[in-house]
Amino acid sequence: MNGEMLLLFLIIVGMIGRSPIITTAACVLLVIKLIHLERFLPTIERRGLELGLLFLTMGVLVPFASERISSKDILAVFTSWPGIIALVGGAIATYMNGKGLDLLKIDPQLIVGLVIGSIFGIIFMRGIPVGPLMAAGITALLLKIATFLFGKIH
Repeated sequence: MNGEMLLLFLIIVGMIGRSPIITTAACVLLVIKLIHLERFLPTIERRGLELGLLFLTMGVLVPFASERISSKDILAVFTSWPGIIALVGGAIATYMNGKGLDLLKIDPQLIVGLVIGSIFGIIFMRGIPVGPLMAAGITALLLKIATFLFGKIH
């Protein structure tokens, strides 16, 4: 299946699954291919994730900028169980992202499974893609568990 057909398929799947993110992303990439701007695809691949994470982070930080989060709210993070658990959750997520990066360095072809799995998660589980590192981190954890339970996996 060539790139255009695959993108068209993703557009249809995104529409059926009511996933505007997949539909829009596939449409934009299809337009880029159809107007022969493929030379920008490596840049989009390299920098797209960074740009997406930048805007995601900006969206999350807006309550700080708009002063909807006060110093009292920040103090509560360090003095309440939900706040402390959130700190631990953030630390674990960051650690898992690092393990995901390590896994992708060792086994880069896993990105295919991560991308397809992410598409399934977006469409069928109403998930939100925030990047392949967390998916790779969870994959690294699942691989460790599977190796522990079943021995060496190939």
